[in-house]
Amino acid sequence: MPGHTFGDRLRKARKLAGITQHDLAARSGVSLSMIRKIEQGSRESRLETARRLASALDIPTTRLLATEPRESAPPVDHDLWAELVATVTAPSPGDIEEEPTPAGVSTGLNSAVDLYVRGRFTDLATLLPALVRDSTALADTSLQMRVLQLTGRLMTQIRLYETASTAFDRADRLVPDTLHGASLANNRCWLLLRSGRLEEASDLAARWAVELEPRLSTATNGELSAWGAMLLRVAATAARDSRSDDAQHALRLATAAGAMMRPGGAEEARTAGFYRGFSSVTVAMQRAERAMVEDRPDEVLRLADRIGALRLAPTVNSRNRHLLDVAHAQIRTRRYGEATETLLRVERDAPQWLGHQRYARDIVQAMTERRRKLTPEMRQLTQRVHLPT
Repeated sequence: MPGHTFGDRLRKARKLAGITQHDLAARSGVSLSMIRKIEQGSRESRLETARRLASALDIPTTRLLATEPRESAPPVDHDLWAELVATVTAPSPGDIEEEPTPAGVSTGLNSAVDLYVRGRFTDLATLLPALVRDSTALADTSLQMRVLQLTGRLMTQIRLYETASTAFDRADRLVPDTLHGASLANNRCWLLLRSGRLEEASDLAARWAVELEPRLSTATNGELSAWGAMLLRVAATAARDSRSDDAQHALRLATAAGAMMRPGGAEEARTAGFYRGFSSVTVAMQRAERAMVEDRPDEVLRLADRIGALRLAPTVNSRNRHLLDVAHAQIRTRRYGEATETLLRVERDAPQWLGHQRYARDIVQAMTERRRKLTPEMRQLTQRVHLPT
């Protein structure tokens, strides 16, 4: 249904289903006033709301979405990132006093990855411009690609999407093998998903999942990690597109991949750019994310008890994202004190990361809207996610 507003598409789909606005509100849990405003064109829809409406109408979310939903997001400090943006969009080695070496750039990249997984974004604003310039001056295209890939991930994280896309485009011309290509595709999926381009993300993830499927009896940890990580992208996009069966199938396959992983982790995949580690734990976290997307908060909390994320190191990439699902589920079940404690734990461990999460902003806003009076801790969280009080 191209060429129409979200409200037009929703009204047409609702009428085709033969139900009233009251019926849709009852089925979806979206308020009647919200549905009226959306159909009248006076209110834009968030992706979560679009998914709930599509699920109630038994259609894919992408039938309702044509462009990125307009959602409020934490502000971006453009001055802080100006040098890095310029380095990515106008590549030039610049004036380098000492010729860079592969060993030096590799050491710098390892330091940058460590800062990224710990959420030290401000430090990366200082380190990455020189690292991008130095890597550009090298003949080692694989190393250059990994620097650009990390830069693209960071730009996606802070919502500088055009710069992220440019970094990935530059990296794409330097891909040395299938594993590196898979990691780049995985990052592109995340960029597409985060910027609301759900259908493109779904198509890309599905295509690569098919291409990467290994022979389980002989697959290396790197191959299993790459396939498993892409299956998690398939599950994430399918859940948001109201394709529950597809999400469940992808998670079953990812479970099999996780079970076949050998001791010692997957350094091969991490070297190729899979900074979000893959294991049976990350599969379980994706199951919890799917349950939250499908508005099953009790299931999220049941899975969270089994995962025990608070026992994991804060540098486990999926851990903090999973804790946001836990906090969301706690709010949905009116456990506001527990939700506050969960969010404060994330803030303590990854304050810069939390400040860039639109999902965290939505969660804190939902909590504050349900409370008559905010505690000092809740006010602290509103400030962290840049939410007016």
